[in-house]
Amino acid sequence: MISVLTMEQRRYEGRGARGHLLCCLVAVFLWSVAAAQIRYSVSEEVNEGTVVGNIAKDLGLDKSSLKGRKYRIVSSNTDPLFYVNQNDGILYVSRKIDREEVCAQSSTCLINLKTVLENPLEVHYIEVEVLDINDHSPSFPEKQIILEISESVLPGVRIPLKASSDPDGGPFSVQRYKLSPNDHFHLEVKDKGEDGKIPILIVQKSLDREAARSHSLVLTALDGGKPPKTGNVNILVNVLDINDNAPVFSQDVYSVMLDENAPVGTAVAQVNATDLDDGPNGEVVYSFSNSVSHRLLKTFDINPSTGEITVKGLINYEEKDRYEIEIQASDKGLAPLVTQKSVIIKIVDVNDNAPEIEVTSFSSSIPEDSRPGTTVALISVNDLDSGLNGKVFCSISDDVPFTLSPSLKDKMYSLVTKSPLDREKQSHYDLTITAKDAGQPPLSSEKTISVVVSDVNDNSPEFSLSPYTFYVAEANEPGTSVFSVKAFDRDEDDNALITYHILRDGSEGNKLSSFLNINSENGVITALKSFDFETVKTFQFQVVATDSGTPSLSSNVTVNVFILDQNDNAPVILYPVSSNGSAEGVEEIPRNVNAAHLVTKVRAYDADIGYNGWLLFSLQEVTEHSLFALDRYTGQIRTLRSFTETDEAEQKLVILVKDNGNVSLSATATVIVKVVEPKEAFAASDVKSATNDDEESNVTFYLMITLASVSALFLISIIVLIAMQCSKSTDYTSKYLQETNYDGTLCHSIQYRSGEKRYMLVGPRMSIGSTIVPGSHANTLVLPDRRRTSTEVGMLKHTLIYNNHYL
Repeated sequence: MISVLTMEQRRYEGRGARGHLLCCLVAVFLWSVAAAQIRYSVSEEVNEGTVVGNIAKDLGLDKSSLKGRKYRIVSSNTDPLFYVNQNDGILYVSRKIDREEVCAQSSTCLINLKTVLENPLEVHYIEVEVLDINDHSPSFPEKQIILEISESVLPGVRIPLKASSDPDGGPFSVQRYKLSPNDHFHLEVKDKGEDGKIPILIVQKSLDREAARSHSLVLTALDGGKPPKTGNVNILVNVLDINDNAPVFSQDVYSVMLDENAPVGTAVAQVNATDLDDGPNGEVVYSFSNSVSHRLLKTFDINPSTGEITVKGLINYEEKDRYEIEIQASDKGLAPLVTQKSVIIKIVDVNDNAPEIEVTSFSSSIPEDSRPGTTVALISVNDLDSGLNGKVFCSISDDVPFTLSPSLKDKMYSLVTKSPLDREKQSHYDLTITAKDAGQPPLSSEKTISVVVSDVNDNSPEFSLSPYTFYVAEANEPGTSVFSVKAFDRDEDDNALITYHILRDGSEGNKLSSFLNINSENGVITALKSFDFETVKTFQFQVVATDSGTPSLSSNVTVNVFILDQNDNAPVILYPVSSNGSAEGVEEIPRNVNAAHLVTKVRAYDADIGYNGWLLFSLQEVTEHSLFALDRYTGQIRTLRSFTETDEAEQKLVILVKDNGNVSLSATATVIVKVVEPKEAFAASDVKSATNDDEESNVTFYLMITLASVSALFLISIIVLIAMQCSKSTDYTSKYLQETNYDGTLCHSIQYRSGEKRYMLVGPRMSIGSTIVPGSHANTLVLPDRRRTSTEVGMLKHTLIYNNHYL
């Protein structure tokens, strides 16, 4: 962008017969981009159509393309000051411009214009400076100025006058003043910068009212035009008579007594003054002196005609016990004379102030282990009244562990503890202190202060239960929370901030605690491994809760954990089992067997207990449905009818064995039944019987051991129950629940009561052909007593379950 070159502008002043002469110097711009700015100047009051400048020429625009590109001025004004001719690109004045209207009295008056060309779009900015001309005369705000000056004034007195104004600015504004010739006054002009020039009338010679009652002057204001324009104002000076006698008060001293709290309107005193002058110069007016404070003016009032002083506001002895008021008496002369006199008012005290209680050195918090006699606060009492009205007694209620101890200094007390404090019983005290004076009638006041008993770590954490008992299903997901413990501390803040940890002492019974982790902040316990009911059924450990006090206190709790069985073991086929380990066997039977003949028996067991270990048998696949039947509880396969010549010699049976868990697990066994002639079957049975004798002898041995163990445990349980019944004189009832005896894995139960708890022995139903699997699990369930609260229902103490896995 090329810098702007501004052409000089020549100004012509004055007016001719044809109006104002306009000379504009145009700034020439050369642009290499689609935006430019030039500046012109034009005098105000030029005629409409006056040329401001040739924009097309100065910007180097093609005149022939201006109209086609819609060259125009963009303006939101409905009556613009300028317009551009689209034929030649010349800027013209569209209407007369009044600089004072457009720019007031600004030193520089610039009008910004934005011109636009379309296709392609070009924006050019034009600045037009409106030049001032001297088209206004000075004027005064008033047509006549009337002044009253006493004849006693001395030469040199200065009287400021109102200045003249001129809408024109700069050199065309008011530049000087002149005063008409006279002997008593002369004029001085004070320049106040932006505020203009101020005329000041100065008394040059003493006035004599008898020689001239008034003086008429003419003040003229001149602006800076050539020739200058002027404005005049008449000044009338009236000379006033001299008032040469001042009022005189009748007493040298005024002193009165006034009770405090005197009602508004009460007469306090009356002053009197006389003036030897005649007429208005001898009439006296009373008022407060200018030196009287604003506060006194709100408290007292004076009658300007009679001089009577009355109460106007509140009189308070405690705020001020003595007032001295300056009263002035002035005449009504044109130049009033004034005489002043002091009036002294003494205030008499009455008992109108209640005692004031102030608490200093206040300890809003005191430790609960503070010893009796510990200072909590210093109490000071004060009464603004005097004498007995200001004598104060202080007290506090007797039902708090605090007392007031008088100090050696008058009206000072110490608030001290008189007995031990316990924050856990009461952590906050609102103490009401009563102060009473000895006036008649006595006045009293109260002040309540709050004392907070701060905590000391004197309470150990307490668990919400002791001991805790939790039930966890086996096969839990490692790393998830299984249960939580919660302790609380009656202390507060850090003294009540509890952290938890598991006590790991390395003892044999505490080994499983190494597989647990506890959140030290919230007591949530997570298992780091899955529990297996078949491996461990119950264990216990201890959790320690420690607060964060100094020194810290702790307590522990025992946590009993019982593992709940889940159906996580599928049935295992014990018979038939082939030599390669598969559940498949071959049975040979004579063709001449009758119906209900026992072909074989499928034996299986499940490591789970209860319904999860109760096995049911069903035929999943059979060659001939009319030949065989399967007992769903025993697994026995029997014939339904006799074999015929048309029946196939080999029959295949697939048996499904499944448990009764919520999601049942199953296993299958295959039995091949071969139908042989009676002679062949007899020969095969001789060989087989020898093998079965050995097997049966082993099974019998294990069965005897198992039955002996179960019997011993059952006997021990009965002895323990009898001992518990004998040791407690409580209600004892036994109830045996008998059910139909059948061969399977479902258990029977015996319920009994001991003390406040009900117990149930759960064991297998025994029947012919059933076998106890070595290693059966044993536990006892505690049944809910409906007479107890809900928190005791379902508490598992000790379980003894005899589980019969059917073989």
